[in-house]
Amino acid sequence: MTQRDREVKMLLGFKTELKLNNQQRTILAKHCGVARHSWNWGLWLTKNILDHNKANPQEKLTFPSAIDLHKLLVAMVKSENQWYYECSKSTPQIALMALREAWKRCFKKTAGVPKFKKKGRRDSFTLEGTVKISGNKKIQVPVIGILKTYERLPQVSIKSCTISRQADRWFISFRFDVEQQELSHRGVVGVDLGIKALATLSTGSVVLGAKSYRKYRDILSRMQWLNRHKIIGSSNWEKAQVKIARLHRKIANIRKDTLHKLTTLLAKNHGVIVIEDLNVSGMMANHKLAASVADMGFFEFRRQLTYKCKLYGSKLVIVDRWFPSSKTCSNCGTKKETLSLGERMFECSHCGFKIDRDLNAAINLSKTVS
Repeated sequence: MTQRDREVKMLLGFKTELKLNNQQRTILAKHCGVARHSWNWGLWLTKNILDHNKANPQEKLTFPSAIDLHKLLVAMVKSENQWYYECSKSTPQIALMALREAWKRCFKKTAGVPKFKKKGRRDSFTLEGTVKISGNKKIQVPVIGILKTYERLPQVSIKSCTISRQADRWFISFRFDVEQQELSHRGVVGVDLGIKALATLSTGSVVLGAKSYRKYRDILSRMQWLNRHKIIGSSNWEKAQVKIARLHRKIANIRKDTLHKLTTLLAKNHGVIVIEDLNVSGMMANHKLAASVADMGFFEFRRQLTYKCKLYGSKLVIVDRWFPSSKTCSNCGTKKETLSLGERMFECSHCGFKIDRDLNAAINLSKTVS
């Protein structure tokens, strides 16, 4: 691949639901169990090493790499747990590699301490090796064999894939190279994110958020309340857990669908998109705003917009979070000293200009690159 090819190509993810029989569901669950067990064992071992080094500063042990962890796993764990050999050898390897990366982020203080995984929560595993798309709706993976999908698969070459479970459904995802699209758009748009409306554009358009959690909050609360006295592990408890997980999945899918439509619209139709660097973690710390902020999905909006701008050849501009977009008059540039959250209309004391607060902020954001 030439340098020019690298510049016009990027990795794009693809995720779709699998069409499985009971035998395949069982083997996928076994792979999830191996990935979870190897992660938890590696986390237990590394935590013990850190505790030993803290208690004995003069006799510190070397923190193991992903390769060291896998060698120890083969010597200490695999020999005693024969069910490891029923699954692909790449599953525990990649789980330990992910654990080592999690510790790296922890040591760099960009993430917290890794946590132990629980059965049934975010079950997933990754496979490497002979992963080949065969036909429009079939994909061949190591050990498991050929898996069917409900929708057509892109005819591309891949080296690895991740299989995950959401409630009672299984999904497969992988990444592949795509060429960046060059669209003829040169417009500049400022986007102000909010709780009342998901996004207010400098063009005057307003996009309302799905607010899916608020819509189904009472139903979810009722289902969880009815499940409170069921015996953990019983048949009725498992059925209730699946129903709750299905509703969680529905809430998340509605939110993601709204965000995908908005970010695709912005990236395809504007050359430059300007947004504010919101302090999402700080907003989530406010218990009065946390549920509404999470329901809008500000972090997911920025994540999607980042890769879609690269895909469609647009430019994403992130303005500093301290930029007074809401307090500054978009007509004359005069800055207000204070502006409470309750004031939904911006009124300039200097020129008398009146405008919606969010639209005023969006216009000011668009002017930062004009």
